[in-house]
Amino acid sequence: MNGWSRSADHHPPRDQGIATVLAAAGIAVLMTVLVVALHLGAAVHARHRAEAAADLAALAAAGMAVQGTEPACARAAEIATAMGGTVTTCGLAGWDALVEVGVPVPLALPGLGTATGRARAGPVPPSVVDAPAVDPPGGPEHQDDEP
Repeated sequence: MNGWSRSADHHPPRDQGIATVLAAAGIAVLMTVLVVALHLGAAVHARHRAEAAADLAALAAAGMAVQGTEPACARAAEIATAMGGTVTTCGLAGWDALVEVGVPVPLALPGLGTATGRARAGPVPPSVVDAPAVDPPGGPEHQDDEP
């Protein structure tokens, strides 16, 4: 016997099947967390790809800056395309190349399909080139003071 009878004064337990509903709800929550985690991971990966593509595209554009904006941005677009992205903005500010690259996000949630990266590249100013790269041995506080 299963613990209850079908007599008029006894009613069957009302929680039959609740474990199935709770299990289905738990699985739905876990699947939602998994989808969000996959999206975040894909978005971070796409952002890193966009930043790398922007860096290389800006370096390529800066190398062509002497020829003008059009050839420099065309070269930046070639590099960005080779890395799986597209140049959204490109320009020269003096000898510096300013580039923004967009890369599609795989597994993107609706409305969040592109990761962007920005980069600036150009010649190093002379004041930075002339600065010492490292402190002298023993650090700056141990330098011999000349009278």
